[in-house]
Amino acid sequence: SPYIVRSSSILEDARGNAFSGKYESVFVANRGSREKRRQGLIEAVRRVYASVLDEEALLYRKRRGLLDSEERMALLIMRVSGAPNGRYYYPQAAGVGLSFNPFAWHKDIDPQAGVLRLVFGLGTRAVDRSDDDYTRLVALNAPSRRPEADVDDMCEHSQRRMDCLDLQEDKFVSLPFQDVIEHGPDFPLDLYLTRTAQGFPLITFDQLLRETPVARDLRRMLEILESVYEHPVDIEFALNFLGDGSYRIHLLQCRTFQIRREIGGMSLPVQTTHTTLLSAHGAVIGVSREQPLSRIIYIVTDKYAALPEQDRYAVARLIGKLNRLQAADDRGLMLIGPGRWGTHSPSLGIPVSFTEISRASVVCEVVAMHESLIPDVSLGTHFFNDLVEHDMLYVAYFPKKTGNSINDEWFRKAPNRLLELERGAAGLVEVVRVIDCSDAGQRVWLRADTTEQEALVFVRP
Repeated sequence: SPYIVRSSSILEDARGNAFSGKYESVFVANRGSREKRRQGLIEAVRRVYASVLDEEALLYRKRRGLLDSEERMALLIMRVSGAPNGRYYYPQAAGVGLSFNPFAWHKDIDPQAGVLRLVFGLGTRAVDRSDDDYTRLVALNAPSRRPEADVDDMCEHSQRRMDCLDLQEDKFVSLPFQDVIEHGPDFPLDLYLTRTAQGFPLITFDQLLRETPVARDLRRMLEILESVYEHPVDIEFALNFLGDGSYRIHLLQCRTFQIRREIGGMSLPVQTTHTTLLSAHGAVIGVSREQPLSRIIYIVTDKYAALPEQDRYAVARLIGKLNRLQAADDRGLMLIGPGRWGTHSPSLGIPVSFTEISRASVVCEVVAMHESLIPDVSLGTHFFNDLVEHDMLYVAYFPKKTGNSINDEWFRKAPNRLLELERGAAGLVEVVRVIDCSDAGQRVWLRADTTEQEALVFVRP
């Protein structure tokens, strides 16, 4: 059977430190001669042990005050949940579940009921933001209510690729799902796919959520785990239907989820005399807040889009330097930039590591890298877990959405402090604008209401 070698360290499995994605997990298809399979296991073990010394892992430990704590690594070797379907091996569905839903995008959604980030195939696609694909977000008290506004949005933002193990090539692959299902899956595809009027298949999970008790079972699983842990939890799971029509849900991982729930209401009303700098409606994720901003790092969309790939990496490293200059006790830093923060691909956004934005209070993704790129809600990803642990607010700004606006002229004309902070950044001064809010002559405020899915940045007396 294919298996996965996973980390299980002392610090990682302690309560209060998620370590999401900090250590390696390695899939092994386990094919070929006995010697080849043995070498595959040894190489996987090496990679997991070596990841203890990864820069991201060490910096995470430093931020959590754990750098001097003993860290010893054990390993878990787990059979991969799923079955062979032709040359490919995968579970029918998998994903991430949170017992508390910090992204209530509609008044009908109960945050206490939990939420799923559901994918077809291996669940790796639900926890890593590696490309411009999408997942199905499921509010467990209202599983049929989608974040998308209409059918066209649903078609545009459905999953197109899936992760699986290629048994013939003996490796992990990401492929268009239609290429994979051509090899004759031995399970009811209609549970997962919906066909458009033109016959084009979409991964929607509509029948699975509507006609089976899967959503109810997962909600109950999360309730039980949260009760026993006495804390909200974050799980990874896989789902497979059996030949007799029954199904099994495999719980692959469970850990505490570091969420800070809403406390009280908004303290300051927005005044009618304010000047709006940014108005965003959905998605706004995190804890509602109203606070003054001390500094905004604004990435100019058209200038960034014109950069070659190497220079986009330079922008990410520059943001990391500016992040380190931010006082640790100043929670007034906001980042605004095009595409996805934390992406692995600079064509999709800004390829920062979480360490490079760790002192920000608000992260805003401007949906403007290219016309078809809409940021998939990062809920449940390793990057999102880092945002939650550090009490950051996530805002997606949709330029073409009604009621959304950005005062680009204000951001471009405000004094740019970049060269005062980093003299070697002259080549990027037109791309990266560092705005000290005190330069506005008035106070710059952020007001975000996650229940109403609204965020406003404004200047007021």
